Amino acid sequence: MALKTKFTEVFGVEHPIAQGGMQWVGRAELVAAVANAGALGFLTALTQPTPADLANEIAKTRDLTDKPFGVNLTILPSINPPPYDEYRQVIVDAGIKIVETAGSNPAPHLPMFHDNGIKVLHKCTSVRHAVKAQSLGVDGISIDGFECAGHPGEDDIPGLVLIPAAADQIEIPMVASGGFADARGLVAALALGADGINMGSRFMCTAESPIHQNVKEAIVAGTELDTELIFRPLRNTGRVASNAVSREVVQILNDGGQFEDVKDLVAGVRGNKVYETGDLDAGIWWVGTSMGLINDIPTCGELVSRMVTEAEELITERLGGAVVETVSASR
Repeated sequence: MALKTKFTEVFGVEHPIAQGGMQWVGRAELVAAVANAGALGFLTALTQPTPADLANEIAKTRDLTDKPFGVNLTILPSINPPPYDEYRQVIVDAGIKIVETAGSNPAPHLPMFHDNGIKVLHKCTSVRHAVKAQSLGVDGISIDGFECAGHPGEDDIPGLVLIPAAADQIEIPMVASGGFADARGLVAALALGADGINMGSRFMCTAESPIHQNVKEAIVAGTELDTELIFRPLRNTGRVASNAVSREVVQILNDGGQFEDVKDLVAGVRGNKVYETGDLDAGIWWVGTSMGLINDIPTCGELVSRMVTEAEELITERLGGAVVETVSASR
């Protein structure tokens, strides 16, 4: 058996499971393992220091898999913006057919991607942004609930409400993000109206994930209570692991501090050091509340296979068994 949805059909993957772009984590070894497992993996463009490095990482991924995979291009406001146009050109030149966009309006990038036969999955944190992206012509939506790692937006709407609210207005394929780590979440997302799920934290904690073993073991040991919401007073909320650095950032901003007062604490290079060295207090690192559902470090193949098998059992046995015929008592 297999789970066939609008997402698997339009994006050409076997299972309705995606591994979205994650800074410092979405590298060739993880993305290829996800692809080989029949799910959709995304390289993170801006993890690569230059567009040429991205071209090399795409080639490296192709050496490891012949299955479909995509590239995440996150467009965020910054003082010194990366050369987005050059990264986009590399994606096109490499013959990539799926792109995940996030951060800001995808409109400026759609003509070039669509002219080159590239399908665009756009990540949103609200129904209004999802509806807008659909109207612009993206090929799929990734709807991101408050449970997620990274930037959950400022509306604080969890998936249980956000997913069906979006499903009521979205006709193109939609995957649900935030809080997903096992078969129960996959089945719930499908029941709520999504066509699949996107997992970040769960794929971080796999054998092929290119981060330090200490971080993976911290995710296994952590609970759903072990994250912090940073930048709330700045209205740029980010969900990260609770550690000495993130707690200090929360305290400084709650006491009236500004971004200038915490920018050195939250520097991305410090976060990357966590993943490289395993020093859990070296900087801020991103993880979602689904940490409370993650109890092992499987291979991507084991994880995806287990999830799909258990999802099928849930649908056919537990839920199917809950439906019983009633015999009318009237004569």
